[in-house]
Amino acid sequence: VIAAGGIFDRDDVERVFKLGASAVQVGTAFVATEECDADYRFKQAFVDARSEDVTIIKSPVGMPGRAIRNKFIEDVENGKRKPFKCAYQCIKTCNYKEAPYCIAEALLNACKGDLENGFAFCGSEVHRISGVTTVKKVIDRLFGERR
Repeated sequence: VIAAGGIFDRDDVERVFKLGASAVQVGTAFVATEECDADYRFKQAFVDARSEDVTIIKSPVGMPGRAIRNKFIEDVENGKRKPFKCAYQCIKTCNYKEAPYCIAEALLNACKGDLENGFAFCGSEVHRISGVTTVKKVIDRLFGERR
């Protein structure tokens, strides 16, 4: 069993191992690292996120996802359509003729730091990120010795 979701530090790892997991999958904690190739503004959105900023959205491909609330998401929730041309046709479940925005375009924009034309998916513990760090420090926080 590989545990995923809500894992940020050693206490979280130990908790899921006690429940029977034999491995963990961690994503959000590695976004705000120097080694991550996302734009600094994307990483900063993770650093600035508060727990109340995290929301569940329904993407145009029909799947829910946890994201950091921003103006882009609020505009979509208020019925504003973000015009686009479907350049990707990336997944069959996306009806691009009716979709309010292109998920691929929004995510690429955000990764490049353009959060006015995109948004950041994140994990539930994004609010625990306090600054940009290194992969080594994230690994140490997850598996290092107790201090």
